[in-house]
Amino acid sequence: MRLLNVDSQELDTFYDEGIPPYAILSHTWTRDRKHPEVLFEHMERPDRVHMLRYGKIEQTCRLAKSRGLDWVWIDTCCIDKSSSAELSEAINSMFRWYTNSSICFVHLEDMGDEGENLANCRWPGRGWTLQELLAPPAVEFYDKRWQHIGDRSALAQDIQSITGIPTIYLQEPRRDIRQARVGEKMSWAANRVTTRKEDTAYCLLGLFYVNMPLLYGEGDKAFLRLQEEIIKVSGDDSIFAWSPTNGILGLSHLWGKPIPSEESQPFSPFPKPLATSPRSFRCLQHKTLARVPAMKAATTWGMTKGHLQEALATV
Repeated sequence: MRLLNVDSQELDTFYDEGIPPYAILSHTWTRDRKHPEVLFEHMERPDRVHMLRYGKIEQTCRLAKSRGLDWVWIDTCCIDKSSSAELSEAINSMFRWYTNSSICFVHLEDMGDEGENLANCRWPGRGWTLQELLAPPAVEFYDKRWQHIGDRSALAQDIQSITGIPTIYLQEPRRDIRQARVGEKMSWAANRVTTRKEDTAYCLLGLFYVNMPLLYGEGDKAFLRLQEEIIKVSGDDSIFAWSPTNGILGLSHLWGKPIPSEESQPFSPFPKPLATSPRSFRCLQHKTLARVPAMKAATTWGMTKGHLQEALATV
């Protein structure tokens, strides 16, 4: 894991038990091509401090230092994205990195003027920020001037109304998100967007405690692979509780009834029990599914070569 020192603002690499306490930043990448984010390759340049977005790094370091922390992790400058191996490792490790952080600072650069609120910001609607909201032990929100807005617990009601995530997973003492059903967590991602189509799946790896190789260019198949990996480790049948038409919760798609495809495509490579994207789980938004005893995943059902192995007797 590569971290940035809050004093020297130089990068250093740490491994496993040698990783020191650190703060972590959650933000949205700028769309301004004239003034881009400060990336890993910029960190070797002395003039990086004059880049417009370098202030984001300085403010993160300032906040971390005020909490007695010497290191920070920022996705823009702490990952060498020119290395596909490093990028894959980072994405598969990211949920754990947020979980193991001391605190997460959320910077809302589109909030701060009169009339602006969290609902109008880009941050709650991005795919990657879901894990950044839920994984860290503590989350604090700051506006574009780095004025403190509140923490995750204080803003829980607002976050719930915007994202559909129940306050029991936001307010202290929080319920462990591992207690949430698979379908319920999928619904939290239903309205979120990512720049790359594959990231719709990759940004959810940690939320479901699975790992898989990244194959940029595979398109919608990434979400299929994600569901198959979840099925391998989970006996939660709510992964099938999706609606192709975003309508009433139901499982009629399992039985081959003629329901219009969500994507309005004449042919889909997806096995019928599996959804094509998190959007199909909108039917579960603002619902808390009852917790049920885990099924015998290994013997009751599973995926084999993209096909459901046995009938869903428990549905």
